[in-house]
Amino acid sequence: MRAFGHLGAWWRCATLLSLRLMFFLPAGLPVRSQGDSQSDNKVMDNVTVRQGETVFLSCAQGDFVTHTAWLNRSSILYAGEDKWSVDPRVSLVTLNQEEFSIKIENVDMTDEGQYICAVQTSSKPRTTSVHIIVQVPPKIMSLSKDIVVNEGSNVTLMCSASGKPEPSVTWKLLSPSGHGLSSDDEYLEIPAITRQRAGMYECTAVNEVSTDVQTVELTVNYAPSVVEGKDVGVTLGQRGVLQCEADAVPQADFEWYRDDRRIFNGFDGIEIEDDGALSKLTFFNVSEADYGNYTCVAINKLGAANTSIVLYGESKIIEPTTRCSTQPTAQWIFFSACLINITIFILTTK
Repeated sequence: MRAFGHLGAWWRCATLLSLRLMFFLPAGLPVRSQGDSQSDNKVMDNVTVRQGETVFLSCAQGDFVTHTAWLNRSSILYAGEDKWSVDPRVSLVTLNQEEFSIKIENVDMTDEGQYICAVQTSSKPRTTSVHIIVQVPPKIMSLSKDIVVNEGSNVTLMCSASGKPEPSVTWKLLSPSGHGLSSDDEYLEIPAITRQRAGMYECTAVNEVSTDVQTVELTVNYAPSVVEGKDVGVTLGQRGVLQCEADAVPQADFEWYRDDRRIFNGFDGIEIEDDGALSKLTFFNVSEADYGNYTCVAINKLGAANTSIVLYGESKIIEPTTRCSTQPTAQWIFFSACLINITIFILTTK
């Protein structure tokens, strides 16, 4: 068996050498038409194929063919119907008097290069060479992580991609406020960033094959700012609500004060309810002692802001009656009669 193995290896080497000599194919050198009278060499147009697709390679045979082979660089893929390549993706499609064709499935970048079909006839050898170009879809290889910065910081976002042809890379801010903020480069520079530039940034890599898109979230922290508070008038015994609204990142915490004294939830029947950017101070039964000046303070790690709100008393208005009867009632007649009798009595006594 060992002797047979050595013999098989020797036979392969001898066959490879004979093919190279037969078709004048020095190892590693591409075949080009030189106008050689002893050979008929043909260079076909390049074949462009996308990564993952199947490519078919075909050449004409003709009459009186004694030997034929497909080669990739210096490696024999097929010698006639005998497969020399160990790559399972390479297979024979057609071998007859007219055509000798093979196919390569699931093409990859390693398959790019020159392929040669060598045919030996009874008169002279001829070769057909074709160059395979493999196109690769873009793939974003490196991308900035989601980032959190303070307002006023300088920011650089990076996005690099591979592919063939080489992809173009662009950046843009997806927020409506980001109109005009874009970059036709791997890097997007944002000096002295403001809160309006926060949002999702999209990196797009494009070539002739396809598109790859990924996003980065950019968060901008800033100190709170509060909406000016509106004074509230409430009648005694009624329900009163003071509201405080703040804009901040990170979200602000709220504190309420009456003069210099902090108010806590449940204090004297008062309820404090925070809901995101809004805080409410609720009185369920306003008393005289509740009237006065209140301060709302919004706080986060970058600063604080406050606003004052006055809770004041509002008089209860009694609406006058507007109904008037044109017909005398029994009570009115009785009252009028009594008034007349009293008047007569007073005059008589005088």
